Formats: sequence, C-alpha cells, structure tokens
Amino acid sequence: VSVQYIMSAVNDTKFNSAVFLLTGIPGQEDIHLWISIPFCLIYVISIIGNSVILFIIKTDPTFHEPMYIFLSMLAVTDLGLLIATMPTILGIYLFNSREISFNACFTQLFFIQLLQCVESSILLLMAFDRFITICNPLRYASILTLLRIVKMGLVCVLRGITIIFPLPLLLKRFQYCGDNVLSHSYCAHQEVMKLACSDNKFNNLYGLYLSFLIMGLYSLLIFLSYVMILKTVLSVVSQTKCLWALNTCVSHLCVVLLFYTSEIGLSVIHRFGNSSTHVLQILLGYVYLLVPPLMNPVVYSMKSKQLRLRIIRLFIK
Repeated sequence: VSVQYIMSAVNDTKFNSAVFLLTGIPGQEDIHLWISIPFCLIYVISIIGNSVILFIIKTDPTFHEPMYIFLSMLAVTDLGLLIATMPTILGIYLFNSREISFNACFTQLFFIQLLQCVESSILLLMAFDRFITICNPLRYASILTLLRIVKMGLVCVLRGITIIFPLPLLLKRFQYCGDNVLSHSYCAHQEVMKLACSDNKFNNLYGLYLSFLIMGLYSLLIFLSYVMILKTVLSVVSQTKCLWALNTCVSHLCVVLLFYTSEIGLSVIHRFGNSSTHVLQILLGYVYLLVPPLMNPVVYSMKSKQLRLRIIRLFIK
C-alpha cells in the first residue's frame, strides 16, 4: 500500500509539474456556458471587423495611403492576438478545459507579449504619421514612402521578437511546484513567474524593463508627438483648419488611450493588488486583451467617413 501511495504521489507530482491549470471567473463555474456567449460574440465581431478592414484596404487602391497601411498592420496584430487567446479562453468556458502544457503555455505567453509589443510600436508609428501629416505636410509623401513603411513594420516585428523571446526561455529554466494554478484563462507572464519556486529576480527585473520600454518610452514618445502637433495646430490662424487637424487625430488618440489605460491598470493590479482585487484583475485582463481588437475597427470606421462609406457599400452589395 505504501509503495502504491508513493508511486501515486510521484505521478501526481509529475502531472502537476507538466501542466498549468487555467482559471475562469472564480465562483461562476456553474454558468460558464452562459459566460461563453459574450466571449463568442466578442471574438466573432472582432474577427469580422478586423478582416473587413484588411479586405477593404487591400482591395481598394484609394486606401493605399500610409495611415491606412498602418491601420492594416494594427488589424493584423489584433487578429493574431485573438487567435492566440481564443483556444484557452473559449476552451474553459465552453468545454471546461483547464489544462495547458508548459510548452503550450510558454508559446501562448510569447505570442501575447510579442503582439502587444508590436501593437504599441504600430501605435507609435501612427502617431508619427499624424505628426508628419500636420507638422510637415509638404514632405509627407517623400518621408512615408511604401518601402519605408514596410521597413518600419519589419523593424517593429523583429524588435519585438528580440526583446520578448528571452521571456519564455527564462521561464522554462525555473522549477515549478504546488498546484500550478494560474488566475487567468490564458498564460500571462507575471502570473507564470509567480508560480516559480526558483529565484526569479532577474526575470522580474527584465519584466520591469519591458514595462518601462513599452508603456513608458513608447507612451512618452506618443505624448511628445502630440505636444508638437498641438503646438503646430494652435499656431494655425484658420479655425476650420485647426479643427480639421485635431479631428484627424481623434481616432488614434482613442485607440492609444484604450490600449495604454487597460495595460497600465492591469500591470498596477498585478504588482500591487491583493486577494480583494482578484476578480477585478481577471476582468481587467479580459479588457486588456479583447476590447482593443473589438473597438479599433469601430473607432476608425466611425471617424473615417471614407472608410465608413466603403464598409456600408460592401455590406449593401
């Protein structure tokens, strides 16, 4: 009996060390199927919205402008984020599938972090586009050529891969013990790092460095670009031109605020939250991942009359 008990304990230890257990909304397990309905709607609407944006920009030559090319990059990034998170989130709420292997978890974590990093870089490029449009319109076409835009997009991806790739490698080196229960429906870096029994000081410092780089430096550069834009706009005598210039920035500002507000809020709760903020942390995690891909097509189609009319004609036909 004692031998069987020891073998069972060893098997359980191996099982626990081989997988992580994902979590839905605590205490709501009985209504997970009902909770899956809004998640399914969000995924369907987000995928359709971003796909429509991509289709229109690709097929209609009138949208082959820098602003819309950057928007197509944003749509591709959002689609990638939806694909990366959909299997585990819907798996929990539809099929109660909580287990995820270490390799699958680290892979998902890598793509989530990479796509978030790339999205922040694209938002910075879009701010640069608005800055050139308003502050130096005569050189706009010569500065933002198609070749240069492609190069900037590739730099964003390669730079993201370079700085995010160490994260799963560092996490894979750690030993994990206990229940290995994550508090989200997907693999988040800070959550996985907390479960490590090994010394993770370096990983924690590297995570802080990435937070400073993505949230701090990028948001600062976007802020400075809008300071220069505002300075230029206020120097314009014509009120009509002033309002037009500001209106071209509204959609981008809304997307930036949506992205950084949820990201900063989640980061703060992760580092300083306690058990009383656990549900808020989970809900904000969903907002952080799912609301920007849902709202980005809506915001840009609402603010761009040309894009909005093209979408209407597409569906009417």
